[in-house]
Amino acid sequence: MFSFIKKKLGWGSAQPESAPAQPSGDADKAAGAPAPAEQPAPAISTKPANASPAAQPPAQPPVAQAARPETPQVQASQAPAATPAPAPAPERRSWLDKLRAGLRKTGSSIAQVFTGTQIDDALYEELESALLMADAGVAATEHLLADLKHRVKETKATDPSQVKNLLIDAITELLQPLEKSLVVGLHTPTVIMVAGVNGAGKTTSIGKLTRHLSDAGQKVLLAAADTFRAAAREQLLVWADRNHVEIVSQEGGDPAAVTFDAVQAGRSRGCDVVIADTAGRLATQLHLMEELRKVKRVIGKAMDSAPHEVLLVVDGNTGQNALSQVKAFDEALGLTGLIVTKLDGTAKGGVLAAIALWSRQRHSAVPVYFIGVGEKLEDLQTFNAREFAQALLA
Repeated sequence: MFSFIKKKLGWGSAQPESAPAQPSGDADKAAGAPAPAEQPAPAISTKPANASPAAQPPAQPPVAQAARPETPQVQASQAPAATPAPAPAPERRSWLDKLRAGLRKTGSSIAQVFTGTQIDDALYEELESALLMADAGVAATEHLLADLKHRVKETKATDPSQVKNLLIDAITELLQPLEKSLVVGLHTPTVIMVAGVNGAGKTTSIGKLTRHLSDAGQKVLLAAADTFRAAAREQLLVWADRNHVEIVSQEGGDPAAVTFDAVQAGRSRGCDVVIADTAGRLATQLHLMEELRKVKRVIGKAMDSAPHEVLLVVDGNTGQNALSQVKAFDEALGLTGLIVTKLDGTAKGGVLAAIALWSRQRHSAVPVYFIGVGEKLEDLQTFNAREFAQALLA
């Protein structure tokens, strides 16, 4: 489940807080993803507003360098005996079960490739077809096959079940750069701009993220800047009321003006986080994408360095179209993170491999902060590469 870390000023180690209780039963569709079962990274890290960003390791979760009380740091000359990883909590096991069930349509055709008795060209051909059918894309499929063949040669694997485990390792390594915790608290407030096409689950994901932040003691202000979609404002008002947070909205108002007012209000009211729900846009509608650029510019005028996060919510059911959306929105806005929703029941979960390969070619990775495999609040979980790879081939 979610965990939250707050660093104290003047101290170099993080003090873990207990994870808040997770309410459930929301009927709205959402997004989420897990943290590692053995040492879960925090879903959202909270830090003091004046902390230096340079203190963070660039490719690691924000608190990876901090010692955990239950795992004291040991001198190199005092190497302790290896201890087994702790079993996941019941809530974690429940989440992993949902993840496996959600990816079953994607992974069943891939897993069937390894039911034979020989490692030959036919196996690789079947695997290639299965990965393409899972919407991994041509480039990611070729990458994974080349990596897998190298691993098979290096390990001298002779059994298809061994090859299956090697494929899990290959997928994990490809997806690893997408793992990262969402950090709040380096700025007061932390301004998060959320974009996405209509129907991707954007507003619902904002509502669930708001609940987790509120339960962690963060003061959240919402901006109802999706002023064009019917009932979008009303939907966010419901989430604000349900989460007991404030909201800035204006019926039929200009999205940029709403976000400007929200950021100003967040600063004056001492809010920790401001989340702007921007209007859903199709990446092919260039004039509408330009309006999103305007919203981002106006946020920057309301507060220097803002927005601090630009998140895109994508529907996992759309497969390769999700990759096209990521590319288009990144070009327009400069994305800092993704939320991939509706992975439950889709046969196109392989698109994350395509996103990961594209992200490698970018100047910096666009992390997947959360993935979603259900409708309840707890179905919004952090993304973990190995858990995802294992669930995919379960």
